[in-house]
Amino acid sequence: MFWKKKPKTTVLEKYDREKETPVIRVSICTGEQVAGFKDRRTGQFREILCIRTPEDQRQFLERYGLLQEEVRREY
Repeated sequence: MFWKKKPKTTVLEKYDREKETPVIRVSICTGEQVAGFKDRRTGQFREILCIRTPEDQRQFLERYGLLQEEVRREY
């Protein structure tokens, strides 16, 4: 009747360089930053992680093999 919840596994999501653009969305009001990928055709944003420190941003870049110049900022 009552089961233990299975822990969520964190699977590295694939990034398709031909279909998606790496983006960091920045809130004008709060300064909150969210890293993710934006579909070039539909414009839909896929959130990957919230950036709280420069270390978070570095990890995002390393995880997906990106350079700082490749990532666009949106406000």
